[in-house]
Amino acid sequence: MRVFPTFRILRLALLCALFWLTGPAQAETGALHGNGETLAPLEAFRDCDTCPEMIVLPLGSFVMGAPLEESAFVYSLWHKPEPGVVPGYAHEGPMHEVEIDVPIAMGRNEVTREEWLACVAEGGCAHTPDPRVLGFGGVYSRADNPRHPVMNVSYLDMLEYVAWLNRKVGADVYRLPTEAEWEYAARAGTRTRFAQGDTLTPDQANISVFHWEGDRRVPDPDNRRVPVPVDALDAANAWGLRHMAGNVLEHTMSCWSERHLGLPTSSAYLAEAERHNTCRRVAKGGSFGSGADYARPANRGYGTENSRLKSTGFRVVRALQQAD
Repeated sequence: MRVFPTFRILRLALLCALFWLTGPAQAETGALHGNGETLAPLEAFRDCDTCPEMIVLPLGSFVMGAPLEESAFVYSLWHKPEPGVVPGYAHEGPMHEVEIDVPIAMGRNEVTREEWLACVAEGGCAHTPDPRVLGFGGVYSRADNPRHPVMNVSYLDMLEYVAWLNRKVGADVYRLPTEAEWEYAARAGTRTRFAQGDTLTPDQANISVFHWEGDRRVPDPDNRRVPVPVDALDAANAWGLRHMAGNVLEHTMSCWSERHLGLPTSSAYLAEAERHNTCRRVAKGGSFGSGADYARPANRGYGTENSRLKSTGFRVVRALQQAD
């Protein structure tokens, strides 16, 4: 059973001023690890030898979502221009402030094949995923390095992995992130299109680059076309989280909605996600096969709970308690 702490509520005007002047506000106190060890924001830890490495996220607030024009390019790839229609995806709005009031740590990396197969070996996960990846041109490649992100696992498979982790630590503390938590972590205190700035290159993230040949959008021959091991590339954001942009698309526990719900806190988004038994789950971050605009923190997609896709993986979060 999770126990959520109560925090002082600051006036909205003060929060907005702090956000726009200095970025997301961060708590001065550390967070308590489950075994009583005090951990500072951005400190890393691991619960067991086969458990994912976790990073304590600072508490704070951020503006979730994006203005319509930020998704105009992606929108234009799939929709013809219409008179009087502003291009862009309304489902990335409305922009709203969210206070992160549930202390958590997030996986530094996407869950790896090595970590997943440890769950299989101990009988916690029933599915052994296929390491083959279908790239451009119908060519299969293998992503079977132990440090490759696990793919070809469904949301329901992911729940088995989370349950296994919780049995290992003897507490109900691991889960998938909500969409709000994921976007907060991906932004890492930034307010630009990407955590890396207003542009994103293949040197910074495992994404694909495309060019136009007439009216056809064609992938560049230099694209990697496959996932890379989680340690590859200089792909960490300012909080040390790797591959929040690109590599594999990442499932969250949040249910898809045509517009953001506009909830004020991360605890409210968590309660909303836990309220649903089944739904289409939001996926974030883009993948090795998608362009940079799909890797924006605000970009949103979804998947069914039982679909196993060769470009989709996940990372976990761990509940913490605020230090006194």
